[in-house]
Amino acid sequence: MATTPAQAQPRLDDDGPTPEEIRDPVLVNLDRAITAVITVVPLALLVFGAVQAWNDTLHLRDLIILAVLYVPTALGVTVGFHRLLTHRAFKTSPFMRGLLAVLGTMAVEGPVINWVADHRKHHIYTDRLGDPHSPHVDHGHGVKGAIRGLLHAHVAWLFIHDQRAARERFARDLIADPVVNFVDKTFIFWSLLGLAIPFGLGYAFGGTVDAGLTAMLWGGAVRILLLHHVTYSINSLCHFFGRKRFETGDESRNLAWLAPFSMGEAWHNNHHAFPTSAYHGLGRRELDVSGLVISGLEKAGLIWDVQKPSEERQAAKAVA
Repeated sequence: MATTPAQAQPRLDDDGPTPEEIRDPVLVNLDRAITAVITVVPLALLVFGAVQAWNDTLHLRDLIILAVLYVPTALGVTVGFHRLLTHRAFKTSPFMRGLLAVLGTMAVEGPVINWVADHRKHHIYTDRLGDPHSPHVDHGHGVKGAIRGLLHAHVAWLFIHDQRAARERFARDLIADPVVNFVDKTFIFWSLLGLAIPFGLGYAFGGTVDAGLTAMLWGGAVRILLLHHVTYSINSLCHFFGRKRFETGDESRNLAWLAPFSMGEAWHNNHHAFPTSAYHGLGRRELDVSGLVISGLEKAGLIWDVQKPSEERQAAKAVA
């Protein structure tokens, strides 16, 4: 099999990426406006939701709908966007590839190919010039520098385009994949579907349009907000706080308390040590919901060629 950008070796110099590795800044202002809407509107709606909760108009069914939709869309990002499409940690059918891509797209973290390209570039230039969202590059020193770096890695990088990854360089395999390319081009449709589903569930169980709108608020906007900031925390907190179990040459960390909410993605130092591993939780006490789902899919015959580092490889990279 041909080498993909996900398997490419890091550059040995410190000159940073070449111009061909950086996405052309096309329609930057429009992109920033859309990003602002996606980032700010769910936060504003959370305030409205808090008022609902205070006025006793929030129902248990709304929170159930939120949880029911949070889990599959989060898994779409972690199992689909990340472990399958970015790192090729396992193989599956075109149907499953498309399903996971659709679920991840309903998390509204951007078109799938952009997401994958940026993440592959992050791995090649981790925590040095060229990393789209490192908290450690050119943010200054001391407390102010740390805060500035964390804000950049958490959300500000989404509005900055000087290190965004060129799709043709980092995700050419997905551009050529008709299933993934279709999901990428229909990003808006799947994002809106992710709002329509909770509205439909709320209307079905509540019997009114108001019930549908409340369910859409919690199962749509609030779900998106929570999932966004969990994902953003992997980029920021997991490169700043936590434990280094393996030597990786970067600042990736394992952050145990974040692991349940991130479906196992917060075992981030493990992941940087073994990027193509389908499992990020490599120890008995490292809960990895995505890994458990992958094991289930493998047993069901829906995926195969699942990658996991051997005990010997893990021991060789372990921090003394």
